[in-house]
Amino acid sequence: MMFKEYFHFLRRKLAKLWLNINLQLTVVGVTGSYGKTSTVRAIAEVLRTKYSVNQTDLNLDTIYNLPLTVLKTKIWNEILVLEYGVDHLGEMDEHLSLVKPKIAVLTGITPVHADKEHLGSLENIIKEKRKLIDSLPEDGLAVFNWDDEEVRKIGREYQGRKIFYGTEKGADIRADKIKISLRGTEFEIREVNIKTGLLGYPAVYSCLAAWAVGKELKVEEDKVLKKLKLLKPLKGRFSLEPGPLRTTLVNDSLRANLASSISGLRSLADFPGRKVVVLGEMGEVGSDEEKVHREVGKEVARLKLDILVGVGPLTKFIVEEARVCGMDNSQVFWAKDVSEAASILKKIIKEGDLLYLKASLLRHLERVVLMLKGKKVCCRQVVCHHYQPCTTCPSLS
Repeated sequence: MMFKEYFHFLRRKLAKLWLNINLQLTVVGVTGSYGKTSTVRAIAEVLRTKYSVNQTDLNLDTIYNLPLTVLKTKIWNEILVLEYGVDHLGEMDEHLSLVKPKIAVLTGITPVHADKEHLGSLENIIKEKRKLIDSLPEDGLAVFNWDDEEVRKIGREYQGRKIFYGTEKGADIRADKIKISLRGTEFEIREVNIKTGLLGYPAVYSCLAAWAVGKELKVEEDKVLKKLKLLKPLKGRFSLEPGPLRTTLVNDSLRANLASSISGLRSLADFPGRKVVVLGEMGEVGSDEEKVHREVGKEVARLKLDILVGVGPLTKFIVEEARVCGMDNSQVFWAKDVSEAASILKKIIKEGDLLYLKASLLRHLERVVLMLKGKKVCCRQVVCHHYQPCTTCPSLS
């Protein structure tokens, strides 16, 4: 056994022992193909108004996430909110052998890590994610996103105690009268007005899940409302930033899949002003890569967004579909890499534009912004396997 593997094995053993000592903990587990990190954060912040809470470190790899978070738990903590991320078959079993939740949230299912190197198919993704739900005790609670078709199927089949949240009719906890703006998001649950500093439709789902878990754990309603109002976006997760060339940057560049891309585009469409959409590739989508990229192109055209720039080989499908669905050639551009994308954008963006960035993390679309700001960027790779920000990478210049 390699030293790194032995150290991880030992760490898991210690984490298990620590959990056996901390019997006071109620564990809330969150899984899904998208929205996990924002949902974990919203739930943890709501529960902090009543309990001592420890939560998943946002920057940890899925393999090390749970044991390291458990080992950071203090004896006075009452709640543990964990992100159960998986990208390989059997990984959820590993997580559950360490710690099982009392409350489980399933945010959504879409083809992420569906390539052969990871989970291999949508069917395997569903199989792996639902293990979290099936691990619940008899007195546990399953919380499902009603609006996600695959999640709804799992929820309907589940025989234990459950609750559905969403925006469509049929959800137990339903968001109504949704208002999206650059200042935040507003909606109602049974005539209770909810305001949050989080942006767009993804914010609605995170807040709904946090509302459901807060209610289950008897957090007072006024405290839930105050905490949701204070939440702000994490950088790169539908956050607003000063953009290059006197634009406003809507930075959504840390993750991308079909569901999150469509949700982000629909949110953007509700904002005022001219929208320039810069889309990189969605990675690890498996054999459906052409289909899912074309779906995004279709949505850009349907929403009548002003300008589309695709970056990287797979985005040719986005660009082609947008043209087929009615966008004019003067609105649609394709770039082979970030450098070509920056050159195109320099010619077409205007002061006051909303510049929207969306791509999988390893496409490092932030390089486009750096170039537009006049920074030296020598790296032209479409896919880079470094997870750190480009500004800290020696290959940048």
